[in-house]
Amino acid sequence: MKKARVGGQAVIEGVMMRGPKLRATAVRDPQGKIQVECQPVHSIADRFPLLKKPFLRGTVALIESLVMGIQSLSYSAKMAGEEEEQLTDREIASTILIALVLASILFIAIPTGAARLFHTITGDPYFLNIMEGLLRLAIFLGYITAISRMKGIHRVFQYHGAEHKTIHCFEAGEELTVENVQKYSRLHPRCGTNFLLIVMIVSIFVFAFLGWPSLWERIVSRILLLPVVAGISFEIIRYAGESDSPFVAQLIAPGLCLQYLTTRPPEDDMVEVAIASLKAVLPEEEKETGEERALCAG
Repeated sequence: MKKARVGGQAVIEGVMMRGPKLRATAVRDPQGKIQVECQPVHSIADRFPLLKKPFLRGTVALIESLVMGIQSLSYSAKMAGEEEEQLTDREIASTILIALVLASILFIAIPTGAARLFHTITGDPYFLNIMEGLLRLAIFLGYITAISRMKGIHRVFQYHGAEHKTIHCFEAGEELTVENVQKYSRLHPRCGTNFLLIVMIVSIFVFAFLGWPSLWERIVSRILLLPVVAGISFEIIRYAGESDSPFVAQLIAPGLCLQYLTTRPPEDDMVEVAIASLKAVLPEEEKETGEERALCAG
């Protein structure tokens, strides 16, 4: 029987896991107990099957992941004692909008504007688009390096490592115990870090064929083409996560190396949280018989 496809993300003092039908956020509260919130997964693609088609499903997955990620971060902040209340739907929408605007400025407006400096070398549009893409990639790598050095983010990256290790253990068919999970790598080919790096590289090739119009036309065209870039990148990372080809492994190696910055070796109690989150979303037939099951509410 084919195993359920699962994914996740690190949150404040915890891990969010998403399965075929459920999403669970497990957080260790200030008293040391693991709190698990479990909610059904409702995808717009279930109502509109066309959105499940290749190159369309990537954009849907990206948007839904953003929403669920912020919801899980809000819950984890409350459970960890850092916030008194969870964000409302309006606050979540505002947060996503602000994040998209800031990302557009940092990864679209700044690199395409700065690429004008290369006009002194040549006016070739292909060269200028490639330089813009390389600048975007440099900004992305600099951003990842900067946040990886932040002291407060260290524990989140440890939970990120716990998430990857736990998913590896599940995909290998082993019993979900701390000892088994800790044997596995903290690097995973379907990681969001890997996806973002692929987005940066794919965008170089996609935007290279747009010519070199005015600054505002370049910014608007890149924003409008983001679903295309996301769709292509999603199919690449999906295939890479299922492939055993040595050639594919070499192609995704840079993304795996980048995860040495965005993950850290987790402590055993962090792995316990990740296991609790994963068990909460697994179909009944894939849960270990006789093991304690996480309680889902909501």
